[in-house]
Amino acid sequence: MVVNNAGIRRNSVLALMPESDWHRVLDVTLSGFYNVTQPLLPAMQLHKFGRIVNMASVSGLKGLPGQTNYSAAKGGIIAATKALAQEVARRNITVNAIAPGFIKTDMTEGLDEEALKQQIPMRRFGTPRRWPMP
Repeated sequence: MVVNNAGIRRNSVLALMPESDWHRVLDVTLSGFYNVTQPLLPAMQLHKFGRIVNMASVSGLKGLPGQTNYSAAKGGIIAATKALAQEVARRNITVNAIAPGFIKTDMTEGLDEEALKQQIPMRRFGTPRRWPMP
């Protein structure tokens, strides 16, 4: 099983975003997916079995202001997941994406939590917990 969970934030409105922030976010997310997944695919195909899970984001589904680069990267992960799933399904390899909501981590520090909670049905951010849960 492969879990692609790489991602970083470099928030800024696109008009003021340094090119380096654009490239860094896309490189970590999309190139990270490629660099981890591509070398493992031949063995999965040979064994006719594999599980690939890609961490996307609600930002990749609907976009968020100030996160054009992050939304583009996570949207790319969603599109790559769909395409790769079609390529490898006949070899019993599944490819899925998970798009969690907002989780209280260092990735969400500095975001307007109160405003974002209004978009969440439960009106709260999730909290990380270690498995197994108590």
